Amino acid sequence: MRVISFSADGVKNAADNGFYDWVLEQDADFICVQDLCCAEYDLQADIFFPSDYNAYFFDAVEGKSDGVALYCKSLPKAIMTGLGFSDFDMEGRYIQADYSNVSIGCLLVPPGGDAGSEQQARKAEFLALLQSHLNKIRNKRREFVICGGWNLAHTAGDVQDTERNSTRSGFLAEERQWMDEVLELGYVDAFREINSDSDEFSWWPEGDRDSNGLRTDFQLVSGGMKYAIEYGAIYKAKVFSNHAPIIMDYDLEPAV
Repeated sequence: MRVISFSADGVKNAADNGFYDWVLEQDADFICVQDLCCAEYDLQADIFFPSDYNAYFFDAVEGKSDGVALYCKSLPKAIMTGLGFSDFDMEGRYIQADYSNVSIGCLLVPPGGDAGSEQQARKAEFLALLQSHLNKIRNKRREFVICGGWNLAHTAGDVQDTERNSTRSGFLAEERQWMDEVLELGYVDAFREINSDSDEFSWWPEGDRDSNGLRTDFQLVSGGMKYAIEYGAIYKAKVFSNHAPIIMDYDLEPAV
């Protein structure tokens, strides 16, 4: 089972940069796209609705920012939109495809701001709610693959310039602690399970891929998926946005 996740910084711009031309050649079972920055009804071109996939979108109410999309080769048993997080669900931050044995989620964590700011406090609120949700679904009788633009990096090995980022949202001590606690629940950072290199970054905030890279895009999987992880890569040969796509292969087939 191949799962590709990608934070688009605007899906129309990513398409113009060749993202769909590339991703449709990768034979993925699931394609998870975050940060669409438009509504589904704004996407008129056929490329956004490839014939080999069932396409599902969850837009922000105002339709000009955020938003997530999930492309599934096999028809899911159910589609879930939102996490029941009140105002956050109005921003189009989560969509999930359910199968009998696995659920594939596409997540966009809110961006933060300066330490102590209202924006950072709102991000912390979302993360606290998300941790409670992740704890609750551990008892479900299926595995989970949650693809995310997480807006946080976990360890020093996930950040090119630790000194520069140590006081910035995305690499604050409390955000790193949040990730520690999630992993203690039994979840696994799929890419890190098979690749420990310290120069694997997925996001360059200033767009310069020679400096200030962070690995903030990853696939979090339930503990039962740990030994199903077969392959992982961050695709950097072509630039589709300030983020790079994440490719993960699992020894599992979704069963309806």
